[in-house]
Amino acid sequence: MTTASHPACDLPGLPRDEQGPVFSAPWQAQAFALALALHERGAFSWTDWAAALSDAIRRAQAAGDPDHGDTYYRHWLDALETLVISRGLADADRLHALEHAWEAAAERTSHGQPIELSNAEKALAD
Repeated sequence: MTTASHPACDLPGLPRDEQGPVFSAPWQAQAFALALALHERGAFSWTDWAAALSDAIRRAQAAGDPDHGDTYYRHWLDALETLVISRGLADADRLHALEHAWEAAAERTSHGQPIELSNAEKALAD
């Protein structure tokens, strides 16, 4: 199945142009691809994914998210994390530790340089 024919391409609110989904940052494309790959490997059904994404958007809006379109992939990532944790594919504490490790790595990295985890931070993923 190609990405262009994947059910994800029909999701309402998905930022897209005539050629398919569009991303304003690399992490958005990575989150998109990861969700598709996990679905294709049977980690969750597309119905479950759509429900998780809808729930993430509803929670964000209830918390005051103005939903100007620039937060869509944050909702996508929230839904992905929720499903990964609820399906036992990753531990919530480990995910949060890795999130903080990447934030710390980004803060100490000069603009234009690749962001890399230290050996201690890499150990969090093992």
